[in-house]
Amino acid sequence: MSTAEPTRSRAGTEERSGARRDRERPPAPEALPHPVVDNHCHLDIADGDWLTTDEALAAAAAVGVPRIVQIGCDLPGARWAVQAAAEHDALVAGVALHPNEAPGLAAAGELEQALQEIERLATVHDKVRAVGETGLDHFRHAQSGTGDAGWAAQVESFRRHIDLAKRLDKTLVIHDRDAHDDVLQVIDEEGAPERWVMHCFSGDAAFARRCLDRGAHLSFAGTVTFKNAAPLREALATTPLDRVLVETDAPYLTPTPYRGRPNASYLVPVTVRAMAEVRGDDLEELCRALDANTEAAFGGAW
Repeated sequence: MSTAEPTRSRAGTEERSGARRDRERPPAPEALPHPVVDNHCHLDIADGDWLTTDEALAAAAAVGVPRIVQIGCDLPGARWAVQAAAEHDALVAGVALHPNEAPGLAAAGELEQALQEIERLATVHDKVRAVGETGLDHFRHAQSGTGDAGWAAQVESFRRHIDLAKRLDKTLVIHDRDAHDDVLQVIDEEGAPERWVMHCFSGDAAFARRCLDRGAHLSFAGTVTFKNAAPLREALATTPLDRVLVETDAPYLTPTPYRGRPNASYLVPVTVRAMAEVRGDDLEELCRALDANTEAAFGGAW
């Protein structure tokens, strides 16, 4: 049993469905014909009586998802990600301050200290492959009431994470919620690192091309299965095979037909099969590409 078990909750960073969420665990899908990597997961975020880390890893491996990128989004989460990656061969880690963390830290006079701690965590173990998720979030900012100062803190934090990824040769993982133009403006001003990923890509085909032209990998989540996501499916269909990734963002963004229940890496095959259908790809060919692309995006095999 890992000493790093998911005991935290993170309300407010992503959408939650609340107390009435369906707790029934979806059945395991048919295994994929070739292994793929879940390149964005939050094993540390407790969601009631769900899965331990060991259970989540075993369930994922059984359906062809033997490796996961564990993402820490605040200081406790980043510390947990480093510890979990050190303990589990299946994991590598990303560490960062989520954009929605930055305004509160700045208001408390703690942003600089927190960024310094993220830099320390990014260097403490060679299994820390990524700086992220960082980025910009207009949706939560509009709800937060933090005003111009809160937005300025998001932007400053994003710039500092970009610089850190470049200096340490880490993969930059970007959170972009309703902030497409602003994200690319900051990327253009700072200069993109060698490897960067648009986590849970949410744009249309035109925005996909703008990101691809700047060297990004585009990561697609269960949202591609949602009924109202036709523009996202168009973006997926136009993304070159060597630049596409898959993720869960678990425990969020559970694919249809299980939307509304907590997500987990063992459900990646549901999303991958939907992706293959949208793209018209042979399933095994897509799986092989996803596997190779993730290694390229995150600095090699583990």
